[in-house]
Amino acid sequence: MPKTTFSATDYRSIAPLHIGLPVWQHQSWASQWFCNPAARQQNLQFYARYFNTIEGNTTFYALPSAQTLSKWQAAVPQDFRFTFKLHQDITHQGILGANQARLNEQRVLMRQLKKQLGMLLIQLPAQFSPAALPQLEKMLNYLNNEFTLAVEVRHPDFFAKGEAEVALNQLLMRYQANRIIMDTRALFSGPAQNAMVAEVRTKKPRVPVNVIATADSPVVRFVGGDDEQTNQQMLEPWVHKCQQWRQEGKSPYLFLHRPDNKDAPWLAQQFVELHNRCYPETPLSPPVTNTAQQDTLF
Repeated sequence: MPKTTFSATDYRSIAPLHIGLPVWQHQSWASQWFCNPAARQQNLQFYARYFNTIEGNTTFYALPSAQTLSKWQAAVPQDFRFTFKLHQDITHQGILGANQARLNEQRVLMRQLKKQLGMLLIQLPAQFSPAALPQLEKMLNYLNNEFTLAVEVRHPDFFAKGEAEVALNQLLMRYQANRIIMDTRALFSGPAQNAMVAEVRTKKPRVPVNVIATADSPVVRFVGGDDEQTNQQMLEPWVHKCQQWRQEGKSPYLFLHRPDNKDAPWLAQQFVELHNRCYPETPLSPPVTNTAQQDTLF
């Protein structure tokens, strides 16, 4: 069986690196990536052979049952780390956290994962402004004793390097919450290569990439485009930054997106190849086998 983690386990002076995708299943992966028909029924189990985390968007839309969570836990190794977003009823409906019933429901569910929960992601809408920071502080205070937290903001004032951004970063540092860094530069670089890229551009935020680690597990959400050279150009600085963080004792999370996420494993492959060329002393295991075929790109 392939290695189940990207951590350089034979190099003790460096912290783990968590790499994952925004989904753990796609109808094309059984044939194009895993090259195994069984993957159609055991998608998470196969995914976890190659990645050690997942960007869990599913809980933003619907909370799973306790039984479903148990099945997910059983499908992955003990060192696999789930990350799950707070439900949209909590973060996108009125005052942050006002839906106490939904918040408590998710809180109880997430406890079930124990150490397999890498962190809980708090994604905030663009209208969440600096004036609402007291709401965020209340949420952080409520959750941070139980969970490792990461926060994504989209309001432009939080990227202007002014008082609002300083206040946000200081708040996150105070509660040891990680600021999520969204990098969509590759997606928005140059003309749209096709209709899918054009559509995805209307859905993803185009915000400045302000690089900061406010806690010990910095999170990067990297959204690539369909141009391999541009993706590589934008990925390479993250290779060096992730390595720097690890050498400082931090354990970064890197989530890799493509306009069509059937292609996301090959974006991860690109990152790993770059890393292994730059840092051969801490090699990462490739997420794509030599037999896997990607016949729709380049």
